Amino acid sequence: MATFLFPSRQKDEHPHSQRTQHHHLDTMADPAALRISTAEEAVARIAYLASDVIVSVQPAHGVDSQFSKHLSRYATRGDKSLVAQTGVPEIQTIRQNADPLLSVFTPIRNGKLTSVTTTSSILVSSVPHLYRLANFPVVIHVSIKPSSYPDYSSITSIRNSGFTFLQSETLQEAQDIALTAHALAIKSWKGVIHFFDPGSSAQDTHIQFENGSLVGAILDLEAVKAFQKGKIGGDSIYADDGRVASITENVSTAPATPMEGVALPAALSIAESTSQAILSKASSVGTSSPGNSSSERNGSVSSATTVESAIERAVASQDIYKFVTEIWTKLEHALGRKYTPFEYSGPSDAENAVFIFGSDVGAFAQAIDAAKATEVYAKAGVITARLYRPWLGLNLVESIPKSIKKVAVLEQIRRKTTKWGPLLLDLLATLKSGPGNGVETIVGHQLGYIAPETVPQALRGVFQNLTSEKPIQNLEVGNADGPTVTEDKADQSQPKVEGAYMKILDQIFGSRLYLANALGAKNAGILDSVATNPEFGFGSLLARKEHRQRFLSEVEKASTSTEFITEAAKPWLKEWISSANDDKKASEIADEIIPRLQMDGSALSQALLAKSGLFRKESQWLVGSDAWAYDLGNSGVHHVLASGENVNMLVIDSTPYSEKAAGNAARRKKDIGLYAMNYGNAYVASVAVYSSYTQVLQAMIEADQFNGPSVIVAYLPYFKEDDSPLTVLQETKKAVYMGYWPLYRWDPKNEEKGAPNFSLDSERIKNELKAFLARDNHLTQLMKRNPQFSSSLAQDYGSEVRALQKRKAKDAYNQLLEGLAGAPLTILFGSDNGNAESLAKRLGNRGKARGLKTMVMAMEDFPIEDLPSEENIVILTSVAGQGEFPQNARAFWDAVKDNTELDLANVKFSLFGLGDSHYWPRKEDKHYYNKPAKDLDRILTNLGGQRLAEIGLGDDQDPDGYQTGYQTWEPLIWQALGVDKVEGLPEEPAPITNEDIKISSNFLRGTIVEGLNDQTTGAISAPDQQLTKFHGTYMQDDRDLRDERKAAGLEPAYSFMIRCRLAGGIATPKQWLQMDDISDAHGNQTMKLTTRQTFQFHGVVKSKLKPAMQDINKALMTTIAACGDVNRNVMCSSLPTQAEYQKEVWHYSKVVSDHLLPSTTAYHEIWLKDENDKKTQVAGDAVQDYEPLYGPTYLPRKFKITIAIPPHNDTDVYAHDIGLIAIKGKDGKLAGFNLTAGGGMGVTHNNKKTYPRTGSMLGYVAKEDIHMACEKVMLVQRDFGDRKNRKHARLKYTMDVMGDDVFKGKVEGMWGKKFQKAKPFHFQSNIDTFGWQKDELGLNHFTFFIENGRIEDTVDFPMKTGLREIAKVLDGEFRLTGNQHLIVSNVKDSQLPQIKEMMAKYKLDNIQFTGLRLSSSACVAFPTCGLAMAESERYLPVLISKLEGVIEENGLRQESIVMRMTGCPNGCARPWLAEVAFVGKAFGTYNMYLGGGYHGQRLNKLYRSSIKEEDILGIMKPLLKRYSLEKTDGEHFGDFCIRIGMIKETTEGKTFHDDVAEEESDEE
Repeated sequence: MATFLFPSRQKDEHPHSQRTQHHHLDTMADPAALRISTAEEAVARIAYLASDVIVSVQPAHGVDSQFSKHLSRYATRGDKSLVAQTGVPEIQTIRQNADPLLSVFTPIRNGKLTSVTTTSSILVSSVPHLYRLANFPVVIHVSIKPSSYPDYSSITSIRNSGFTFLQSETLQEAQDIALTAHALAIKSWKGVIHFFDPGSSAQDTHIQFENGSLVGAILDLEAVKAFQKGKIGGDSIYADDGRVASITENVSTAPATPMEGVALPAALSIAESTSQAILSKASSVGTSSPGNSSSERNGSVSSATTVESAIERAVASQDIYKFVTEIWTKLEHALGRKYTPFEYSGPSDAENAVFIFGSDVGAFAQAIDAAKATEVYAKAGVITARLYRPWLGLNLVESIPKSIKKVAVLEQIRRKTTKWGPLLLDLLATLKSGPGNGVETIVGHQLGYIAPETVPQALRGVFQNLTSEKPIQNLEVGNADGPTVTEDKADQSQPKVEGAYMKILDQIFGSRLYLANALGAKNAGILDSVATNPEFGFGSLLARKEHRQRFLSEVEKASTSTEFITEAAKPWLKEWISSANDDKKASEIADEIIPRLQMDGSALSQALLAKSGLFRKESQWLVGSDAWAYDLGNSGVHHVLASGENVNMLVIDSTPYSEKAAGNAARRKKDIGLYAMNYGNAYVASVAVYSSYTQVLQAMIEADQFNGPSVIVAYLPYFKEDDSPLTVLQETKKAVYMGYWPLYRWDPKNEEKGAPNFSLDSERIKNELKAFLARDNHLTQLMKRNPQFSSSLAQDYGSEVRALQKRKAKDAYNQLLEGLAGAPLTILFGSDNGNAESLAKRLGNRGKARGLKTMVMAMEDFPIEDLPSEENIVILTSVAGQGEFPQNARAFWDAVKDNTELDLANVKFSLFGLGDSHYWPRKEDKHYYNKPAKDLDRILTNLGGQRLAEIGLGDDQDPDGYQTGYQTWEPLIWQALGVDKVEGLPEEPAPITNEDIKISSNFLRGTIVEGLNDQTTGAISAPDQQLTKFHGTYMQDDRDLRDERKAAGLEPAYSFMIRCRLAGGIATPKQWLQMDDISDAHGNQTMKLTTRQTFQFHGVVKSKLKPAMQDINKALMTTIAACGDVNRNVMCSSLPTQAEYQKEVWHYSKVVSDHLLPSTTAYHEIWLKDENDKKTQVAGDAVQDYEPLYGPTYLPRKFKITIAIPPHNDTDVYAHDIGLIAIKGKDGKLAGFNLTAGGGMGVTHNNKKTYPRTGSMLGYVAKEDIHMACEKVMLVQRDFGDRKNRKHARLKYTMDVMGDDVFKGKVEGMWGKKFQKAKPFHFQSNIDTFGWQKDELGLNHFTFFIENGRIEDTVDFPMKTGLREIAKVLDGEFRLTGNQHLIVSNVKDSQLPQIKEMMAKYKLDNIQFTGLRLSSSACVAFPTCGLAMAESERYLPVLISKLEGVIEENGLRQESIVMRMTGCPNGCARPWLAEVAFVGKAFGTYNMYLGGGYHGQRLNKLYRSSIKEEDILGIMKPLLKRYSLEKTDGEHFGDFCIRIGMIKETTEGKTFHDDVAEEESDEE
């Protein structure tokens, strides 16, 4: 016979002292023997088997509970439940402070058996839900906390909620009673709470896994199915629907056959005969069902029973007793273990007993068993409640011997709400008033923490008190405070990013700030869970207000008092009284009063000084979490708003947008902001610090100034407490841009000022939301009638919109194809970089030319339900990331990969993949090559599809790239379709190239103006995207938001990057302020200082593009030729220490820059002319321009020039098309320049025909000739550069093809002069020198560390504001460096103290960073750069932080190590010259390069390919340690890596790919 759960207990074994046989498992024991080791695991297994849905309550995001770690493991493995309709139960993980029981309503009302696993910390705050859930078959398993000393008051506080309460004590009982709870809930249709102390069973013998068939038998699976078929209904989560669990009794003329009509499911057919015997021995009392008429559930009635009448009534206590007794009878028959509502153990003639309601009853039972006969507690009985509620007094009387005269009650309750303990009151009502018992004395005791070794002593005290003549009631036993153990307070913890709003409050209000309910505040005797709720905080603020009113009266009295020693303070006190409620004036006067009181020295002055904080009008704040948003009426938010008091509330919502979008819409939190706005008396703002720091400041200041309640709902999403700021930023952007979290401010008093009440601050949805508000004005009226509006008013229609778009697109194609002859051919593409899309469109055109009815669309746009009806379908897809589908193909893949319902038997298909067999060179990564195409080919075959042609694979490593494989595959498609021999096919037009776009653009005009005026889209056309680069702007989209906007049926979040042209990187303070204004008014409120020494703006939407350009022009700057196939911004060393020399060199950067500017007037026409100016030249109406230098096609590719001033190579002179090295004459002034040519950084991964190159020395040029020498180098490149292959079009390839000498001769021939021999020079470094320096003129310069060039305000560092304030007063200038840093220059000694003070105020004087961080640099990459393959600017600081520990440990803090990172191989941050570099290859994956020259003179080389963070750290940490131990004096890191053989030296660009440390594998 199979056993169930755990072997039965022997009959003579004491039920309360089973733990006398404790032992741990032998590690060599049979693995099938004892497996379950904790009560939480035992409970989790039963809950998993017996539930459709499990709400798993966790301490915090990313922190498993003792239940959830098991539940998630079962679900991940796909373990099956006995009752889940989907096979695997749904596990919903909810944070403790996020009102978890709210998640139970929807599934339980929809016929899903729902259970909850939680600690006791949520129970009291969930009381409103418990009363409503008590009449649903919900099971809540409760682990009582704190673990070191459990507090049972969490149970007693909710004992009257209507739930049935069951208690377990041992590990075995936890399993049995968990099963009992689920079976009882199903049988009674009432909620059951199973509570236990896991610590009591921590040392218990491990038990076996459950027997599934017997669990099913005890659960009554037929009753489960009956429940699942019905829906209880009701759409109000927040109100009691009046439902009462009821029972239908059938009155029959014939006796019912026990359990007749209950059949076992097929899954249980193999159950042993014992199971069947058990079922036949217990009879059902009746069938319970909901009392409301909306129930669809029918009682299960035996077919053999004759029914005369039926009576329906509420389930009563005796029904619960009968149900649970029946369940326990089954368990006893199977296991030999007997359970009763009350358990008594001890002598049958005992006179004294102890009733224990607390943890570790077994310890007391063991002590009593082991007591000597002389002990006062010897031969005493022990009583416990197994069924705590309903309280069955008569059963208790029947359970204990008649001989019992005295009962000691031990209650482990730390928070008493009455003088007498609840259990004591229960016993008094039962034993003192009940019939037929002899109990004479009942004495209550408060059970504190008792160490195991002191249990006998505690019992001695209890029984001595019990047996005394006058026993003391409520005697405390043990330590009432519990052991000194640090408890887990995860439910009150804040994530590390959450302090952001607190810091802003502190920054704004400083000493005026008063937080009424701050975490960690010392509130005497108040629990954290209480101290942080709004009711407590509100009461605290009211008390604070009264306290200040009393203080005001004291001051008023003091102002006329004669108790002061001096009269100095009295007039100021009188003035203060009249301004006490004006925060600014009150603070100013307080500054006068306090020193005068300090000087007075009287008792009265000392008394006032003791309360000196009250002289200032406090900014009072309540700070709460999103838990307040689940039940506004009960949370205290309602009370604050209704009071009208001048109280500020900050409610921080931490639900990530992604989690919200995937969550249950019916569980949606209430909108506190909208709730507050409908009261009409409150200032309301919705803010997000990681979206708009400025708006947060503005909202908090306005809230403080508002006279009345203020509510700021603040967004700070996180998945787990240690989330990085990057994760929070990405989630915030999604929420704000998608409209889930709009930024707005609402001031109901603005009407009095003639201003609008509502201000929307999230620009991207401004027009959409305004239209919504206008269209749905009736919603406002609805909400005014009912402020507690239904959350179902707000819905996300994104998926419906997207489905409709797909259907419309497909239908439109079908209409176009109607009437055409030929076979149909559907062509789908998945493309990130455009290659697969171009191939697909070309294939479609070729198919039409052959008479086929072709349809071409992105894979994501194809309605998947139409797939089985397609006749012929061809799919072309490239590869993204590590073998992933491109973004516009993922929805298609997700829809088919696990689909078992699609029947493709009538579908013919073929796949073509575009990949790179060497992109992932490691052998273990080879399967990533063309993985999407291979996977989809396999899936379509498995679904029954027939191949038109075998899969085709294009490989970038082939001679013609992917075209090699494509040229073999395409003919097979035409052959399969019978159109391979069609004659007279038209000649295909050549693909449009950048050269075509330029030559047809009419000198860079194109259709840019038309595109700017097109308001139907935020984008411009593809040709215009190429042309606008010449105007200094790139079109981009926010890649953090692509998926969300696509799902919502929206186009990408298009915006533009604008780059200024700023020769030499010098700007005036006025220009700095103008740039700052532009970033706020037109951009994303940040500025980027680029590696090309200029300003860059991001997030400029199309409608603001022209105003931004005009404002840049007003600042006497331009953006012309900042990008594009022209000479771009000319750089120059900043060199703070040599003022006159730097100024002279900088002059020539302007000379060269101005000389090489394009001459087209298109820039002025498009961006700067007035819209009404009739002379505007656009497109065909334009007078033909003339480009004397560039010609109509400009250059083959971009062209870059820089100037370096030795010994500083801070502009990376060797990395540019032209590098000018300033040469000082004997007079100390500039004489001329050494000129290098052919440097360049752009590379394509795994394409060895592309490589970085350092410039070749052509010779020396006198300063007065330098602009002409640069011109001629550029013109040779114009005439001889490769215009057919843009990957081979840079000057570096031209020079390598021609040879340096030939190229030099071409330049000299065109110039008419010769290069002189290069002059000697010496470089020391290519990094900046931070801190203060003084030049020869006595002027001061400070180099700020601007990490990766990003100028922005953050909570911890108000950099942007600080620099703006400095610019307002600065007499000098700003210099942007080529390493993305900033120098405040030419500061006079007289202004030095002022500037230093301002720098300190805004933390701008901090340069105490590691040499590694100070020498680092990164490009922008995600989210705006369309070329980025991995993070860069947002990730490099994180990586460096993870390396700084080993840097510090090994004494390398001051060591300058040049580390650079880019998101792609284009090389914007010049990574190929760094000593260590990381170049993005896929998201989270990088190529690692070592061995670059510290002076920027030597290229590095590939060390490892396709590595992730753990690999990077695994390499860098030991390497840095080795460097610290083995480096020679003055040896730089790159040189060290070469010397020890880590990497081979790269001698020139053409050898960049040779002798790499990790050779690529050719194996498949």
